[in-house]
Amino acid sequence: MAERIFQSKVTNFDELCLEVFQFQFLHNTVYQTYCGLLGINAVEQVTSINQIPFLPIEFFKTHSIKAFVGPEQKIFYSSATGGNGQSKHYINNLSLYEQSFLQAFQAYFGSVKDKCFLGLLPSYLEREGSSLIYMVQHLMQESGNPLNGFFLYEHQTLYNRITQLENIGKPYFIFGVSFALLDFAQAFPMKLVHGQVIETGGMKGRKKEITKLELYKELSEAFETNTIFSEYGMTELLSQAYASMDGKYQTPPWMKVEVVDPNDPLSLVQNNKTGLLRIIDLANLYSCSFIQSSDLGKQHPNNTFEVLGRLDNSDLRGCSLLVN
Repeated sequence: MAERIFQSKVTNFDELCLEVFQFQFLHNTVYQTYCGLLGINAVEQVTSINQIPFLPIEFFKTHSIKAFVGPEQKIFYSSATGGNGQSKHYINNLSLYEQSFLQAFQAYFGSVKDKCFLGLLPSYLEREGSSLIYMVQHLMQESGNPLNGFFLYEHQTLYNRITQLENIGKPYFIFGVSFALLDFAQAFPMKLVHGQVIETGGMKGRKKEITKLELYKELSEAFETNTIFSEYGMTELLSQAYASMDGKYQTPPWMKVEVVDPNDPLSLVQNNKTGLLRIIDLANLYSCSFIQSSDLGKQHPNNTFEVLGRLDNSDLRGCSLLVN
C-alpha cells in the first residue's frame, strides 16, 4: 500500500482512502475506539470516503496515535506554545515522510539538485524533534550544495551568504519562520533576484500577529520581489501544501483538504465559505490519515484552500470523547 500512496491520482484516490481507513481502523486502537464512539464498529460500515471519521487533531497531544507495533523510528514534537500541551507524531517509516516532502516540493518548485537552501528557523532550531527542521535538512542533503545552512540570529552572516549566492547567480530558497523573516527584512532589506522566500508561519508570541497579506506586503517590499511563498504543514501531518501570494494552497495528489461546519464537523460547507479544515494525508499511513484540524479556512473550486486563523478554545473540542 505504501508504494501506491505517492502514485495516487484522482481516479483512485477515494479507493485508496478506503483501503487506508480499513488498515488504520484495524491497527490504530485509539482511532478504532474513536470510530466506535461514533457508532462505527466494523470496517464494513464505511463504504464511501464521505463516511470516514476524522480524528480531532488534539488527540496527538493526549494519546499515542500509532497504526503499528514495536518501537518507532522517530518522534516529531510540536512547539507546545500557549500552554496547551505538545503534540507527538510517532513515525514508523521515515522514508514515507522523505518521499512525501521531496515529491511535493519538487512538484511545486522543481528539482532541488541545482538549488541552495537557507533555513532561518530559530524557534524550530531551539527545540528537539521538529519535522520542519528534518525536512529542510533533507532538502539540503539532496541538493548537496556547500552553501546550504541554518541560521539562528546571525543576520549579518545570512546577508553575506545571500550576497554570495546573488553574485554567482545560484538559485536558492530561504525557509523562514515569520517573525525571523520580518526581523531580517527590516535589518537587511535587499533585492532578491535568484532567491525565493518560503515563510512557514509562526509569530507565536514573538511579534504582533499580522495577516498573511500584511506579511507578504512587508516581505515583498523589503526584498523587492513580487512573490513570497508559504508552506502549510504541521507536526501531525507528513505532507505539505504550498501557496504563493494569493494565499491559496495547493496540495500534492495524496493530500486533500476540505472545509466543514464548525458546529457540525460531519457537514461540508460550500466553496468560499469559512469553516474548519479537515485533512486527508495518506502519507500518515502509520498514524492517522484523517485529521480534523482546528484551523479555519475556505476551499475554492480548483481544490485549493486558504487558512484564515484558528478556532478559539479548539483544545476543548473532541477531546472529551476519549479519556485515558
